[in-house]
Amino acid sequence: MTTSDMIPIAEKLDKVGFHAIEVWGGATFDSCLRYLNEDPWERLRSLRKAFKNTKLQMLLRGQNLLGYKHYPDDVVEEFVKKSIKNGIDIIRIFDALNDVRNLKTAIEATKKYGGHAQGAMSYTVSPVHNTKYYVDLAVEMQNMGVDSICIKDMSGILLPYAAEELVRELKKVIDLPIEVHSHFTSGVANQTYLKAIEAGADIIDTAISPLGNGTSQPATEPMIASLQGSPYYPDDINMDILMEVSEYFKELRQKYQEQGLLDPKVLDVEVNTLIYQVPGGMLSNLVSQLKSQNAEDRFQEVLSEVPRVREDLGYPPLVTPLSQMVGTQAAAGMLLNYFGG
Repeated sequence: MTTSDMIPIAEKLDKVGFHAIEVWGGATFDSCLRYLNEDPWERLRSLRKAFKNTKLQMLLRGQNLLGYKHYPDDVVEEFVKKSIKNGIDIIRIFDALNDVRNLKTAIEATKKYGGHAQGAMSYTVSPVHNTKYYVDLAVEMQNMGVDSICIKDMSGILLPYAAEELVRELKKVIDLPIEVHSHFTSGVANQTYLKAIEAGADIIDTAISPLGNGTSQPATEPMIASLQGSPYYPDDINMDILMEVSEYFKELRQKYQEQGLLDPKVLDVEVNTLIYQVPGGMLSNLVSQLKSQNAEDRFQEVLSEVPRVREDLGYPPLVTPLSQMVGTQAAAGMLLNYFGG
C-alpha cells in the first residue's frame, strides 16, 4: 500500500478511538524501498502529522531491527532513537527464537528515548513449547523492564481455550497490560480473542474488514459487535466513523485485486495452518516464490514439507526470519524434485 493511499483516510482513522495503530516496521520498511520506491522515514513523518490523537506503533525484530541479520548495539540504539524521534510511540519487540538476549538493547533504547517498549513472545506449538514456557518468558521480559507483553500468534494457531489458560496464568504473575495478536489464517482467531478477553487480556489486534481475516487479523467491526452486551464492549470506539473507514478500504481492496497486488488466496481460511503453522507473511512469500517458478500448483506440496523442515531445525517459531528460512528450504526441496534437480 502506498503512502498516498493511506493519507486520505488517516484523519478519520485517528478519530475512531483505537488504542494504537500499527503503521511501520516489520516488512513495511522493506516494501517501501524494494517495491514502492518510497522513503519509509518520510512515510512515518507523514503519518505522524496526520495522526494527532492516536499512538503509532511499529514491529521491531529485536537485534535484527527490520532486516534479516543481527546488527551492532550502537546501530540498534540509533535506529530506535530515530524511530521514536520521527513519530513512533510503541515499539513491539520480538526475537524469532524468543531469545531475550536479542531483545535487551532494543528494550533499553526504547525506554531511554521515551518510547513504550512492548515485549512480544512468538507463539508456536511443539513438543517443547507449553504454557509454562511462555509464562516464564513473559516474566523474563517483565524483569527486563518492558511496559507491556504481547502474545504474538503470527500463524493463527493459538486455540481459544489455550489462549484462555495462557492469559489467565500470565495475569497471575504479570503486572503489565497484555495484548493478543493473532491472524485469521486458520479461522479460529476471533474465538481465541473472546476467550483471551474473558481471561483478562487488555488489548487485541484487529484489521479493518476489507483487508481483515484470511492471513490478516480478525476483522475489526464484527469483533467489536461481538462484544456488545458484555462488560468488555469498547465504548470509546466511534462505530459511525469506523464504517466510513471500512467503505474507503473496500474501494482500495477492489483496486488492489484488479491490479493483481492482492492474491485471493491470502483472503481465504486455510485450516491446514493448524498443522503447517505457516504465518500470513510467509504464506504470501510462498505464493510469490512459486508463481515466479511457474509452480503455483505445487503450493500444497510445499506446505506439507514445512513441518518436516521445522522439525529438522528444532521446532523454531515460524516468524521472520526463521519462517522465510524454513519456507525457502521447503520450496527449494519441492522444486528440486519437481524439476528433476
